[in-house]
Amino acid sequence: MKQIEKTPTLRLFFALWPSSAECSALSAWRSPLRELCGGRVMRTDTLHSTLVFLGDVEESRLEALRLVAQGVNSRSFELKLTTAHYWGHNHIVYAAPDASPPQLAELVQELESRLRKHRFHIEERSYKPHVTLLRNAQWSDAPLPPMPAVSWKFNDFVLVQSMRDEEGAAHYEVLARFPMLPIDA
Repeated sequence: MKQIEKTPTLRLFFALWPSSAECSALSAWRSPLRELCGGRVMRTDTLHSTLVFLGDVEESRLEALRLVAQGVNSRSFELKLTTAHYWGHNHIVYAAPDASPPQLAELVQELESRLRKHRFHIEERSYKPHVTLLRNAQWSDAPLPPMPAVSWKFNDFVLVQSMRDEEGAAHYEVLARFPMLPIDA
């Protein structure tokens, strides 16, 4: 019986990837939230906001994916993270904006549309911008305490590969960056 070779795949997503200074500012939220909720703190180098999750994509389609993303026309914007929330169904504490800039919604919509047009499979769920801060946390429906606002400025978005090490910890590698148009263009 002939053995079928499995096509190599990469676990991929598009994201907003903040600078190290912006990540450090948001990292200050983690300790007080962990004292309240417990859980596992996300490493500073993993803080991001997912735009579109692709999951496993055949490695041979990576260049097509890059070309799709290069065609996205989006404007730079600022995302102001103002509030910590708890999702009980998956036990995470996350940072979120009170209001999402219209440029962010436009970016996600255009990216999803172009990906579908080129027959990439994406998660079907409504987009809610957030940055995961804690995993395996425990909290109630009560609001979490106020945190100092953190502003992230984005001039590009990225394609990221998610990998696991021997202990099962996630590691991310930015594979490509896609510039956005300047705000005043």
